[in-house]
Amino acid sequence: MTQNERITFRLMAFLGMLAALAPLATDMYLPALPIMHESFPVETSVIQMTLTATMVGMAIGQIFAGPFSDMLGRKNPLIIGMTIFMLASIGCVFANSIEMFLAFRFLQGLFGSVGIIVARSVARDVSDGATLTKVFSMLMLVNGLAPILAPVVGGQILAFTTWHGVFVLLGIIGLALLISAIGFSETLPKSRRMKDIISSFESFPYLLRDKYFLGHCLLQCFAFGAFFGYIAGSSFLFQDIYGVSAQTYSFIFGGLGIIIMIFGTFPIRFAGKIPDVLMLGAALTQALIGASALLTCILTHAHIVATIISLVILVPPISVIGATSFSLALRGHGNLAGAASALVGFSSTILGAIVTPLVGIAGAMDARPMGIIILVGEIFAIAVFIGLIYARHKRGYQISQAQTQN
Repeated sequence: MTQNERITFRLMAFLGMLAALAPLATDMYLPALPIMHESFPVETSVIQMTLTATMVGMAIGQIFAGPFSDMLGRKNPLIIGMTIFMLASIGCVFANSIEMFLAFRFLQGLFGSVGIIVARSVARDVSDGATLTKVFSMLMLVNGLAPILAPVVGGQILAFTTWHGVFVLLGIIGLALLISAIGFSETLPKSRRMKDIISSFESFPYLLRDKYFLGHCLLQCFAFGAFFGYIAGSSFLFQDIYGVSAQTYSFIFGGLGIIIMIFGTFPIRFAGKIPDVLMLGAALTQALIGASALLTCILTHAHIVATIISLVILVPPISVIGATSFSLALRGHGNLAGAASALVGFSSTILGAIVTPLVGIAGAMDARPMGIIILVGEIFAIAVFIGLIYARHKRGYQISQAQTQN
């Protein structure tokens, strides 16, 4: 059986749901952020730290999930991860203090990250080259349903119950993924596994010495840091500054999610026809233009329509950036798919965890920190792309076929 023959619709749907855990755990909860003060009377920046706790957990969890999945295979770590993710979601429902809530949110991210890593690692297990780009793009496409549906569902839950209902639903999703994980077929044979966890961790310095791989880690760090700035600040921007309802905000957020999903089809359509590096560069350029437009709208107190248009330019390229950059980064490290996925995944999450509380540092009625953080992130992302990634392709850099087949 060839690699590509192992890719089925059922597998893609399962991997897509695993990869969607991050937006499910964050986006479904977004409409509830401005009303969390009713349960936890703390500052806006502390409320936003409930997103930070999840992202810090995801960042740390990926560092460990990758090596463990390289050593133990994909299935067993996935079962453990989904079990604890489900229990942590239920724990959020019963949290009676902000400290307890933050702890359970951290556990959600820590063990939910196993699903994210396994999804990417399995994709590398069963595909390579242009096919790998298509698989990552399809993951982003399936994953794109999460930011469309999650805030809409979250907003509608708030229409008839409290924010606790959001975490009941996340617990049910965790249970469904646990059941699916039990029936999942292992994709990493024992002959290809790392002998011990230390050997897997020792692969980190080797990977980071590859400047091209490091470039993708840094690019993901800055691009997704900017994206999480949007995630953390958008509900306050629209609900507090523009005064829309939680339900209306959820539809705005969901509409942007539809455009993200449409953009996610581009790498599927053009993989093998247009070089991945050119698609990546075009997406980064568009995101930078959108970030500049958004900050301008914030500083000039522009009409809500202008702000939405700037976000339509800024946000959707993230699906192309994610698919092409992940594919290019992992393409030369098939024998270390788990560890490579861990480092890229950590990079794409950690800055978001740092900037999330900073977005609200000036209060719920001031979006300037959000606009500045997003623009700075996009500037650094495109600078890394030019200096460490595109420059090497321009000099004729290619991932060797031998590496690609590892």
